[in-house]
Amino acid sequence: MQYIKALALLLVIVGGINWLLVGVMKFDLVANLTGSTFGETNAISTVVYALVGLSALALIPTLAASLSEPAS
Repeated sequence: MQYIKALALLLVIVGGINWLLVGVMKFDLVANLTGSTFGETNAISTVVYALVGLSALALIPTLAASLSEPAS
């Protein structure tokens, strides 16, 4: 399970960096790496975007658990 959480966290970080690049430089790293141009998608980029979104959803329970832990 830790492997899945680590992979999900990595994908969410990649997605966050991609959105930073889109917002600051109008550069879509995922589209560039998958052979598309800004604003276009192909099958590979669609899978990457879907995995990033699913990873974010998968990490919601982890966030909720960490917020409910008593402060040390």
